[in-house]
Amino acid sequence: MEIKQEIERRAAEIENLIASYLPREEGWQKTIMEAMNYSVMAGGKRLRPMLMQETYRLFGGNRKMIEPFMAAIEMIHTYSLVHDDLPAMDNDEYRRGKKTTHAVYGEAMGILAGDALLNYAYETAIKAFDRGQEQDALSQTDYERMVAALQILARNAGIYGMVGGQTVDIESENCPGMTKEKLDFIYHMKTGALIEGAMLIGAVLAGATKEEQRIVSKTAQQVGLAFQIQDDILDVTGTQEVLGKPVGSDEKNQKATYVTFAGIDEARRQVEQLSADAICSMESLTGKNVFLTELLRFLISREK
Repeated sequence: MEIKQEIERRAAEIENLIASYLPREEGWQKTIMEAMNYSVMAGGKRLRPMLMQETYRLFGGNRKMIEPFMAAIEMIHTYSLVHDDLPAMDNDEYRRGKKTTHAVYGEAMGILAGDALLNYAYETAIKAFDRGQEQDALSQTDYERMVAALQILARNAGIYGMVGGQTVDIESENCPGMTKEKLDFIYHMKTGALIEGAMLIGAVLAGATKEEQRIVSKTAQQVGLAFQIQDDILDVTGTQEVLGKPVGSDEKNQKATYVTFAGIDEARRQVEQLSADAICSMESLTGKNVFLTELLRFLISREK
């Protein structure tokens, strides 16, 4: 399997799926729809919906109920990036090689676009409850699983997940005394929570056991931490041409990272160890998904 080509192929399929859930650009408020759609369709790896879909398949899932959740989690991820790029946050004008949302539509519309994507994500997720989208009738168990998936989506995106991690991250800027414990908390919440949410939703919707869900959560946490540490490394070693966004933003914003905290060599060692641990966790499961395992390996060691 040529992993890069396979990722690109599946990402293109997911992008078409996400596009089908985006709002029409019409009405007096159409500017907000334009800004939302611009933000979501500005590119990206589609990592979270891909992980969700592949974990769903790992446990035998094959129904359309997963699709609204895939679109929803990408909308939530995108809203977080739109807000991250704002002048009050990272103040970046480029992402994925394109102008950021606030740079195109203005700061006020950038704020509203993020707000709109977060709200629209939940509007999208609850479309999974639509009886008409499935060939077979939804069972009571299906509904229970979808309710559980919604709970995971909401919690992992909010104050006990991504927003909570972002809060501690902002409060830690220009603040001495960063500890590894606090840095791990930030990374597990800010980056890892949505990755964990994506994989766990896939597992829950497919009917994974509690023990299987525990293993998926552990794997996702390891992947999320490794992913963010690799992002720290790329912020130092990468280029804007390759990454599609400014490099050195962590230093500019005086953010503590694994690189500044432990040095680049130790950061790379941590990525290798976490990667090995994540793959080991996945291989302990009875079911197998070769593409998912290779995807995890590729994402952790990516160059952009």
